Amino acid sequence: MAVIGAVTRLTESGLSITKWEPVKGALPPMNDAAWNEAYELYKATPQYAGIHSGMNLEEFKGIFFWEWIHRLWGRMIGVVFALPLLFFWIRGMIPKGFKLPLLGIFLLGGFQGFIGWFMVQSGLEPGQVSVSPIRLALHLSIALLIYALTFWQILRLHSEQFKLPRPYTWCLHRHTLFTLLFLSITIIWGAFTAGLDAGKIYNSFPLMDGRIVPTDFIAFDDWLKNITANPAAVQFIHRVLATITFVLTATLAWRMHGIDKRLSFALGGFIILQYGLGIATVLTGAHIILASLHQANSVLVLTSVIATLFIVKQKSS
Repeated sequence: MAVIGAVTRLTESGLSITKWEPVKGALPPMNDAAWNEAYELYKATPQYAGIHSGMNLEEFKGIFFWEWIHRLWGRMIGVVFALPLLFFWIRGMIPKGFKLPLLGIFLLGGFQGFIGWFMVQSGLEPGQVSVSPIRLALHLSIALLIYALTFWQILRLHSEQFKLPRPYTWCLHRHTLFTLLFLSITIIWGAFTAGLDAGKIYNSFPLMDGRIVPTDFIAFDDWLKNITANPAAVQFIHRVLATITFVLTATLAWRMHGIDKRLSFALGGFIILQYGLGIATVLTGAHIILASLHQANSVLVLTSVIATLFIVKQKSS
């Protein structure tokens, strides 16, 4: 789902469906008349006039596909989660302490659908050619929160399998928490970077066109607006956060080597790959394949950090 969302954003496909139809919208246009109607609705949007002016119907079908499959995949996730949950709930097969968390995840998934449409609406407003970066970041944040909470329940179900040879320390726990915090913020700023197409400027590394701090780092007097809506500042902040996250994750991998070698290699391998993909994405001006892999691998880094946090916390209990 994260990869599909990345491709949808990178291909400027997210505004191709201008209606929110939770049930009827599960099916794509089924005949020429329906396709022409969807095409005409898109032609009335500011994005069509500003970015895709002159796009023909066949080209429209290409961007429509990505937004449609993105929404369909969201519906499928809801069904795959809800039906087994209902079955196990009725049969009394859900272990003690899992009902409320699972129900909460399901409700959060429904809320995510609304946030997705809330994000799309921001790009359909007069004068807008893309969705709000803040709403895009919110949409991605909730998606990853759902993923993290679901993965945490999986770990809880298998908690008896985790046995550590070394005692828990508050220092290691704190290190893991800081890593998770900085990783989360870095991913959020990655959403700002994608939303502003900030990866398509300053395509050099490690300097930004020969400077550590870009010349247009300050474009707005409002500091909050500057760090979330100024492409130069957003890319710079994303670079700094990514470097701090790299150091935190790499050192965490080193500390975990004597505790759990599989997690140590996962942490180290994924964060090295992530940093490399980030550099490659910048150097290529956000090439669609590299940028999509960059987002996908961020989920793998997140997974390994969450697993580390769970194992560290297990030892403390």
